[in-house]
Amino acid sequence: MQQTNLIIGETDFVRLMASQPPPDLRAELERAIVVQDESIQNDTVTMGSRVRYAELETGNSREVEIVFPEEADPAQGRISVFAPVGAALIGLCIGHEIDWDFPGGNTRRLVVVGVTQPTAGPAEDKSPQH
Repeated sequence: MQQTNLIIGETDFVRLMASQPPPDLRAELERAIVVQDESIQNDTVTMGSRVRYAELETGNSREVEIVFPEEADPAQGRISVFAPVGAALIGLCIGHEIDWDFPGGNTRRLVVVGVTQPTAGPAEDKSPQH
């Protein structure tokens, strides 16, 4: 699927693993680089981040907030980390790309183009530092 190293803070990692994630997300979390929360860069997708991503093939873009399942509200752009796109984006940084399997068997390539942390201003759209 993807070979990019995911980066996740300790608090998000512990809470996600305790919430019985689906097998695909669990596998991604198990290979993630877990760091102290304060070491997370502003350009990294974390729980509560607003993420702007684009489909490379179509140029279509969307902005969503990655949340825990009980906080999800797709009509408000709040996407569960357990949803396929939420699981695909968590731990990525601006500039990282991922192949995402859509229902029906289509695969599309997504790129993270912007990240806004819940307690910080928007990260600059720049090449990742990772």
